[in-house]
Amino acid sequence: IEQSYIENILRLNRGKLASVYATFEGNNQWNAKNFVGIIEAAGRDHLILSDPQTGQRTLIPMVAFDYATFDEELEYEYPFGAGPGLSTFPPR
Repeated sequence: IEQSYIENILRLNRGKLASVYATFEGNNQWNAKNFVGIIEAAGRDHLILSDPQTGQRTLIPMVAFDYATFDEELEYEYPFGAGPGLSTFPPR
């Protein structure tokens, strides 16, 4: 069974440069923010990006994740059997 969770799509595209848009409710300094970086990891509740110029890593909670854009084609085909590293959690 194919399971199309955002964290799985992000994992399939590890190593690619992404622009991630996130919204942080209740933040007085900035409510929405754009992060640009290489996808290092993605979990059910987080995404880790690294800045290719500085090496700085950013941990973004998935509750703040709005969407991501890429300047290249995305991997979307799941390996047969949803191999190791892909989430198979029941729907929320």
